[in-house]
Amino acid sequence: MPFSLPQLIISILLFAVVFFGIGFIVNMLLKTTWLIAILYPIFIILIVDHVSVLDYFTHTSKALADLGTSFVHLKTADIVVLSMGFVGTIIAGITIKTLRKRGYTMF
Repeated sequence: MPFSLPQLIISILLFAVVFFGIGFIVNMLLKTTWLIAILYPIFIILIVDHVSVLDYFTHTSKALADLGTSFVHLKTADIVVLSMGFVGTIIAGITIKTLRKRGYTMF
C-alpha cells in the first residue's frame, strides 16, 4: 500500500526525531559519539527482514538471500524514511561531538 503525502512527511519526521533522540541519549549515557550510527544498519535489517535472527546463524545463505530480496523490493518512500532515520543518528553524533567540544561535561 503506497504512502500518502501526509503519511510520508510524518514518517520522515518521526524516524529522524526518534533516531536522533535514541542516538543522543545512548551516546550521552555510554560516552560514545557514533555508536547508534554504526548500529543503525542492524536496526534496519531487523525492520526490513522477516527472518528470525537465529536463521542468520543456522541457515545463513537462505537468510542473506531473503534479506537481499527484501532490500530490492523496498519502495522509494521506504528508502527515504529509513534514510532519514540514519540522518537522525548522524545529527545526534554531530550534536554530541559539538557539545563536548564546547565544554559541556555532561556529554
